[in-house]
Amino acid sequence: MPGKWISALLLLQISCCFRSAKCGKVLVWPVEYSHWMNIKIILDELVQKGHEITVLRPSSSIFLDPKKSPGLKFETFPTAFSSDDLEFFFENLVATWTYEIPRETCLSYSPLLQKLFDEYSDRCLITCKDIVSNKQLMRKLQETKFDVLLADPVAPCGELIAELLRIPFLYSLRFSPGYTMEKSSGGLLLPPSYVPVILSGLSGQMTFKERVKNMICMLYFDFWFQALREKEWDQFYSETLGRPTTLAETMSKAEMWLIRSYWDLEFPHPTLPNVDYVGGLHCKPAKPLPKEMEDFVQSSGDHGVVVLSLGSMVRNMTEEKANTIAWALAQIPQKVLWRFDGKKPATLGPNTRLYKWLPQNDLLGHPKTKAFVTHGGANGLYEAINHGIPMIGIPLFGEQHDNIAHMVAKGAAVTLNIKTMSRSDLLNALKEVIENPFYKKNAMWLSTIHHDQPMKPLDRAVFWIEFVMRHKRAKHLRPLGHNLTWYQYHSLDVIGFLLACVATIVVLIVKCFLFVYRFFVKKEKKMKNE
Repeated sequence: MPGKWISALLLLQISCCFRSAKCGKVLVWPVEYSHWMNIKIILDELVQKGHEITVLRPSSSIFLDPKKSPGLKFETFPTAFSSDDLEFFFENLVATWTYEIPRETCLSYSPLLQKLFDEYSDRCLITCKDIVSNKQLMRKLQETKFDVLLADPVAPCGELIAELLRIPFLYSLRFSPGYTMEKSSGGLLLPPSYVPVILSGLSGQMTFKERVKNMICMLYFDFWFQALREKEWDQFYSETLGRPTTLAETMSKAEMWLIRSYWDLEFPHPTLPNVDYVGGLHCKPAKPLPKEMEDFVQSSGDHGVVVLSLGSMVRNMTEEKANTIAWALAQIPQKVLWRFDGKKPATLGPNTRLYKWLPQNDLLGHPKTKAFVTHGGANGLYEAINHGIPMIGIPLFGEQHDNIAHMVAKGAAVTLNIKTMSRSDLLNALKEVIENPFYKKNAMWLSTIHHDQPMKPLDRAVFWIEFVMRHKRAKHLRPLGHNLTWYQYHSLDVIGFLLACVATIVVLIVKCFLFVYRFFVKKEKKMKNE
């Protein structure tokens, strides 16, 4: 029997290879935490289809565990700092962004956020130099002859490696601050008059005041805030490639941009042929819960349960804030399953159980789940959309404010501020979402939109990767605007030429009129003299 199963799997792999033209070799430049979780879903699917996947793993990695990814091959290279250093940095980034950086306007992000991103840029640049200078590994990668590279542009370097190996590359990302990468390198058109700038906290139809705020945020992210120290990156890329270039120019060579979002979360805006929205690609049907957890859920009766998770990166919640949340949860008739890794809150009620880990997707897909208390991370938010569960959003950092703001605008959530949230605020929000059918109705509407697609998000992501492998490139989909300078892109040279033509014509007309005028004046004077 084992031999038959192995033969069947080999036949399946061979058939997959024939369907996709060939079994390709995919090189991966990943990012930690939820970014890795998202990209790993794509990689696992590629492995199922017979492709060979190699992941570039820095020795300082936190989440990239080869033991938990048996189908993937890892190439680990030494870095200048340890995983403890990296983990400390990310914990500090989350804590600072959550509790110290003001949220009134996007301008209030600076200078604290800029300082954090400068340090992040420095770490990314060191890691990039570590792998590019690793001649033995780069030679090995060159000899392997990969077909394509898949990268997350939030941590640059993937595009540089692709250039050195002379292979096409694709991006998988959720967002860049202010959409700067998507606009400057991807060529996306995002008019600030009706498209909220990411990290602005705005959504939906904006009032005049909000449009002013949105324009200020766009100018701030485009011309002031720097997610990366671009001068240093530009210099390094130019030195490495042996020709003048920039980070933005190198990134603009991406064949496809796979954005981890969709129109159930986003508001409509212009897009491009080489941009596809694959939000929720990780969503799956719910599986049965562990027996102990299922028994607890069933004990809730008709009241149902509430699921609470503030993500994998939150480990430093204050005792006061934990007690605030626990007290509010204790007042509702629902049973509560709370992902929490810390000291047990003194106000914890008998209806609430703490878990260091939760099968979140399986719980959200359970028929007894009534609401989801979330920080607004894209992964959990999409699982809630997938299963039609209304939300209470407590955004902490990153794009979470925008995600929750979009859900509030679509009528599927209410939002709270972690800094100012009181016991009664959370209790009232829980009652509103659980008892008011308006939120459940809208959550189910978003779920219908998410499921009603001609092709599943994961299948689309895999299709485009295989497409680039089959055709070597996707050049015909890339906007020709990438070949233009900034003044050509905005037609400033054409406008200048036309204005010069108009000015020349006006000058000629004026000169003609002056000539005729002078001719007749002279003629009249001559007649008078005669």
